[in-house]
Amino acid sequence: MPRKRSRIIKLASYLLIAYGAFLLFQGARDFIESRWGQRVAKHRFAHPVPRRPAPAPQKPFVPQLGDTVAKLMIPRLETQLYVVEGVDQADLRRGPGHMPGTAMPGSNGNCVIAAHRDTHFRVLKDIQKGDDIVLETHDGEFLYRVIGTRIISPKNTAVIQPVSGRVLNLITCYPFYYVGHAPKRFVVQAELAASVDLTEVPRS
Repeated sequence: MPRKRSRIIKLASYLLIAYGAFLLFQGARDFIESRWGQRVAKHRFAHPVPRRPAPAPQKPFVPQLGDTVAKLMIPRLETQLYVVEGVDQADLRRGPGHMPGTAMPGSNGNCVIAAHRDTHFRVLKDIQKGDDIVLETHDGEFLYRVIGTRIISPKNTAVIQPVSGRVLNLITCYPFYYVGHAPKRFVVQAELAASVDLTEVPRS
């Protein structure tokens, strides 16, 4: 009986070591991909693929999944991130993801950007009401001002619904230091305060 118990303890030890190694690998992968993904996104933002001229009447630009769509800056927190199109796991490992179907930065409607709390959006734990959030795109630069934060259930979809006006919602998981799948969502709500919209500038 003692031998059998010893084997069970040894097997359990091996399983725990294997599980720990798996968690370490997963964490290292997410960390490396978050850094590398931002380098790739930065390069794509600096060297965009030329857009084809749109036939009249001009239709709104719709980015492809994986495109770098904006540079996101939070000056007080000294943060600069590159936003990609899409919110699946592969996209969010590269950077904050713009939710397809929501408004583009600066456009009328609800612009929704999501990211992981343990990589790119960990900085949101220190954000405050009144902070500036700048979204720079190839169409202009748009200044949003934080009007508040919320902690909601993952089932609460109100923050991703269409709205009138020009608003921005940044979403990440909560609590920030929770181990495993976090049970809540942390939302930063902001409104457009100023903009330089190049699409509205007459071209000679």
